[in-house]
Amino acid sequence: MVFLVGYSITESQIGEGREMPKITEDVLFIPGQDEFMPDSHSYVVGKPSSKDLSLIDPGLVGKRDYKISSIRKMGIDLKDIKRIILTHTHFDHIGCLQEIQKEIPWAELWIHALEGDPLEKGDDRSVYGIEMFQQVCQAQYGIQSGSFTFKVHRKLQEGETLEIGGMVWEVIHIPGHSLGSIGLYFPPEKILIPGDVVYADHAIGRFDLYGADGPELKKSLMKLSQKKVKVLLPGHNRIVTNLPDGYVLETLKQWDPYLA
Repeated sequence: MVFLVGYSITESQIGEGREMPKITEDVLFIPGQDEFMPDSHSYVVGKPSSKDLSLIDPGLVGKRDYKISSIRKMGIDLKDIKRIILTHTHFDHIGCLQEIQKEIPWAELWIHALEGDPLEKGDDRSVYGIEMFQQVCQAQYGIQSGSFTFKVHRKLQEGETLEIGGMVWEVIHIPGHSLGSIGLYFPPEKILIPGDVVYADHAIGRFDLYGADGPELKKSLMKLSQKKVKVLLPGHNRIVTNLPDGYVLETLKQWDPYLA
C-alpha cells in the first residue's frame, strides 16, 4: 500500500480497444487505475500455449470490469487463468478479489502462509493496516467487517519454486511492508515482481502499518539486492524494463537511516 501516482489508463481507453502493455510474450501488464484510492498493478504470467496462467494481485475494490476487460483484450480465455497469487493482502491488492472470483470461481488462491492463515480466519488487520484506514474503506465502499475471509488453496513459503504456465518462478519472502509480502522472481529473464516492497525512482513501501517493520524491510531489500534484476514490476508507479545494476542496493542505502 503506497500513496503514489501510478501508471494509469482509463476504462474508456480499454473500451476503445487499446492494447495492454506486454512485458514479454509470457508476462502481461495491467496498469493500476488510481482514483480516490490507489489500485495496484496486476500481472498475468505464463506461456499462453500452456493454458495455465496466473493472475498476480487483482487490485482495488470495484476494478473487476476493468481488470477482466483488460485480460480479454489481451486475447486470454478466462478459463486459462488457473490461480490468483497475491504478493500481499493490503486493500489495494486484494480489494477486487471477491469480484474477480465470481468471474473465475475455479481459480485457486495462493498467498504466503503468514497472511493466508489470518485471511482464512477473517482477521483483516493485514488488509487495512491501520484502524482509521479501515473505517474510511468501509464507509467509502460499504464493506462489512469480516468481508475479507477467503479459502487459501496454497500457502507459499520462502524458497519455493512455482512451476506454472511453462515457467519456473522463485518465491522470496520479503517482510517489512507486511508480514507475508512475497516477491516472485523469474531468473531466465531477471524479472522481479516485488509487490510494494520496492518501486521505481528509489521508492519503497510503507513500514508503519500492521505487521510492517523497518528493520525487516531493510533485510528484505538486502535479500532482493542479491538478485540480478533487469525488469522491475512493482505494485504501483512506473515499471522498469532496463533496471540499472545495483539499483535495489542503492535504494536501500538511501533509506537505511530510516529503517533502523
